[in-house]
Amino acid sequence: MLDGCTPWPEDLAKRYRALGVWRGEPIGEALRKAARRFGPHTALVRGNRRITYAELDAWADRLAAGFAGHGIAPRERVVVQLPNVPEFAALCFALFRLGAIPVFALPAHRHSELRHLCELTGATVYIGPDTHRDFDHRALAEKLHAELPSLRSLFVVGEPSGNVKALPEAEPADFPAPDPSDVAFFLLSGGTTALPKLIPRTHDDYLYQSRAAASACELTRDDVYLAALPIGFNFAWGSPGLLGTLLTGGTAVLADDPTPETCFPLVEKENATVTALVPSLAQLWVEEAGWTGSNLGSLRLVQVGGARMKPEFVRSIGPALGCALQQVFGMAEGLLTFTREHGPAGHVLGTQGLPVSDEDELRIVGEGGAELSPGGIGELITRGPYTPRGYYRADDHNARVFTEDGFFRTGDLARLTEHGELVIEGRLKDMIIRGGDKISAGEVEAHLTEHPAVAAAAVIGVPDEFLGERTCAYVVARGTRPPTLAQLRELMHGRGVADYKLPDRLALVEALPLTPLGKVDKKALRAKEDIGEERAE
Repeated sequence: MLDGCTPWPEDLAKRYRALGVWRGEPIGEALRKAARRFGPHTALVRGNRRITYAELDAWADRLAAGFAGHGIAPRERVVVQLPNVPEFAALCFALFRLGAIPVFALPAHRHSELRHLCELTGATVYIGPDTHRDFDHRALAEKLHAELPSLRSLFVVGEPSGNVKALPEAEPADFPAPDPSDVAFFLLSGGTTALPKLIPRTHDDYLYQSRAAASACELTRDDVYLAALPIGFNFAWGSPGLLGTLLTGGTAVLADDPTPETCFPLVEKENATVTALVPSLAQLWVEEAGWTGSNLGSLRLVQVGGARMKPEFVRSIGPALGCALQQVFGMAEGLLTFTREHGPAGHVLGTQGLPVSDEDELRIVGEGGAELSPGGIGELITRGPYTPRGYYRADDHNARVFTEDGFFRTGDLARLTEHGELVIEGRLKDMIIRGGDKISAGEVEAHLTEHPAVAAAAVIGVPDEFLGERTCAYVVARGTRPPTLAQLRELMHGRGVADYKLPDRLALVEALPLTPLGKVDKKALRAKEDIGEERAE
């Protein structure tokens, strides 16, 4: 196991292997097997580009040889920041075959987040687009390269410039297979710390997750999965996502963005059968389907997860889109629960379903750690064959969020039904989920207090029918000229923070309420009736 990662206990690892849960197969080899089985079948679609399994497999081999020619070796960390393009899949499979380790960054990340990822992992390589959404990633890569001596190689999908080179390809060669129990790639956490922690996912555990999720969705080679969400997300990458689709011989259609304007024509053109959305996007789809009468008849299943939904909205999704709804609870740290179409009465509408694996262990515990009986609300803790035992290089944090017997403390308030179905009731963590994006309140507060007119700041999530939550900043002004919302957003933008983290609302207050222990009382802030004096349009 890579240094800085926590291995599974050997007895559990042996059990998972004996059960066939872990198959001892590297992810790169899984694609090779799929190519032998489904060679001429279409694997990826992006616009007018159609790539077969055989072509994707050969492309990954050429890229692996090209990367090796640039000195990229096993276990080197490679920050990958790409939108939904076929190159994402091809180069990741290439890195898997080399034993190099992709670090998934989001397209919206900027200097602040990317520098953190590079420094934490000691990344030697960055791969991004030339431009995306009118942002020049080549200039950002050059800035990181100048600041970080360890970052020696920069590659781009698109037009190279300066130190940023085009993706390299070379005559395929054989490389030693990586250890399937070792880290295959890093996913970003959505936790409450100022900047994301990294979750090491092994070849063994992630292939199992993707297969189990594909089975729960009943995917076959006849399915067409529409990747509407960014494929760097766990949801769209392997829940079952793109990877689960490729493991079953289906076709993955890559959307430029998740809006109805982009995705509805793709559903009709490509006869998409399955897709995954966060609730705010599902609401857009439902509204647009009602207005336009779009032909979404090929869809059989829409997965929705990432934030709590009102019951009346849950009931509207299936009828509006003309397909089955699957509620999903999941996290990059592991556990996935899905509802099933043929579950108990009320299963799909009122729960987040059952775990995708019989080996998943779920407990609901009270404040003292005692396990609660079905129906009791407490913290969800979990362990299983695809829930890693620790974050990367985070020993102190791991000691707090993992129990002595290896259960991960999710920070989610939940209960279990008598049938074992999970129902999420809320969160213990100080985190805002805005349209499916997870925002650390502490990170935003730290940026806001850098403004000279801000004496103190507290950030909370406030309910929003469209996004689930919006970000409200309570600010105590310093001096006689309080800051405006536009000024605070400009400050954070200038500090290289992703746009989705910028506050939506500003409330100016004389003082922040405090608990008896002297901490900011965010419960009191949430109880205020009048939230926000300014809003971002």
